[in-house]
Amino acid sequence: MSSLNFSRKAKRRKSSVWDTYAPPFDEMAKRFFGRSFSWAWLACIPLALLIVAAWSTAAHAQDEALTPEDVQFVLDNIWVLVAAVLVIFMNAGFGMLETGFCRQKNAVNILSKNLIVFALATLSFWAIGFGFMFNEANPVIGLGNFFLSGLTAEDPYAGNLTAPVFFLFQAAFAGTAATIVSGAVAERIKFTDFVIFSILLTGISYPITGHWVWSGNGWLGGVGFSDFAGSTVVHSVGGWAALVGAAILGPRIGKYQDGQINAIPGHNMSIATLGCLILWIGWFGFNPGSELAASSAVPYIAVTTNLSAAAGGVAATLTAWILNGKPDLSMIINGILAGLVGITAGCAGAGFFGAVIIGLVSGVIVVFSVSFFDSIKIDDPVGAISVHLVCGMWGTLAVGLFDTELGLFYGGGIGQLISQIIGIVAIGLFTVVFSAVAWTILKSAFGMRVSAEEELKGLDIGEHGMEAYSGFLKDASDMGGVA
Repeated sequence: MSSLNFSRKAKRRKSSVWDTYAPPFDEMAKRFFGRSFSWAWLACIPLALLIVAAWSTAAHAQDEALTPEDVQFVLDNIWVLVAAVLVIFMNAGFGMLETGFCRQKNAVNILSKNLIVFALATLSFWAIGFGFMFNEANPVIGLGNFFLSGLTAEDPYAGNLTAPVFFLFQAAFAGTAATIVSGAVAERIKFTDFVIFSILLTGISYPITGHWVWSGNGWLGGVGFSDFAGSTVVHSVGGWAALVGAAILGPRIGKYQDGQINAIPGHNMSIATLGCLILWIGWFGFNPGSELAASSAVPYIAVTTNLSAAAGGVAATLTAWILNGKPDLSMIINGILAGLVGITAGCAGAGFFGAVIIGLVSGVIVVFSVSFFDSIKIDDPVGAISVHLVCGMWGTLAVGLFDTELGLFYGGGIGQLISQIIGIVAIGLFTVVFSAVAWTILKSAFGMRVSAEEELKGLDIGEHGMEAYSGFLKDASDMGGVA
């Protein structure tokens, strides 16, 4: 039934006895509440009920004496839970960013990968990843607590955090590592291959190297390697996996021809910019949340994070402007993200000036890195390798330089810098070998790449049988002559 027909039938409906004799609801309300009645007043009733309920709960709680430790326990868990939600929300940022940087014919594919990857990461990390990463069986790999077995829901597990809160926060990090890969292999990889690799990365590779750093007895932690929130543990791991995948997969059709680098612009810089801003906001869960407590360090970490992001955006803008003659929005976006990745390892230990320098260097590096990978024909549609791998390594090295207690520039000597180099090399080698084996097996078993016809028509139709912008005018310039 159409809305028009419904409207006409409603007008023809005979009046009932209620319609004839009952006053309108607002008149009834005025009789009951007085002439001052308004709908706004009525809307306050649920709020009043909540206040009364909270009051009664607080009064009941007074029967049992609360200690400062009890309050701190609740605050720590609530803050890290909020931080976990912010990190999970970063998946929306990655989805918007990658979609905007890619062509419209691949939008559904990009969005599908970014949506499913967190679901896959959650399940694989719950099944085996968390156990590999945080069980303290030995310094190399955990061998217990699979499916979160043996963990209680109420008792402290990591500091003041309960196991469910700690798991959710760490699962969000695992999902981030896999999402990084999505952008670098976009517009030509089979959905099946990406799904399987994401499971392997979040369930096996990422947890093993993460165990070396963030478990209580990891061997890299034992040699002094420091990565507060994951410049290497999360971002470089995702970057290495992305680099190997992009190299094995090969460039998009038409990217490199006749010795020339052909730009393939994204279709929607508006949503790419929105994605960048969402990621910027989400990073305030990523870095401050890694404190794993509601402490005075949280706002400090938030400030160093923001300073580095701002410096990265400014540095990348100026660098691209000088090199190309115009400020490039894509470089502004990647510069901000580069600054965020760069400060992630040292956000708790760097001073404010140090954070700005780290961000400035990150912003310059990312511009030259994008050009470098193009020069060696590694096709990365969104610049994920430059942002996460290159700037992740820089940020990890920067701990050995700018940490106010251990850094070389602050009188801490060269020891911390050496530890950082050891960690970068060890994690890089493991991730490269693991990724090369995994990608090669997938290529042999399923064929990593879609057909040339599917790539030209777009993965939205070839892989998903639908379009992101059905009914809208299509851009025929990227169709490669395929009808």
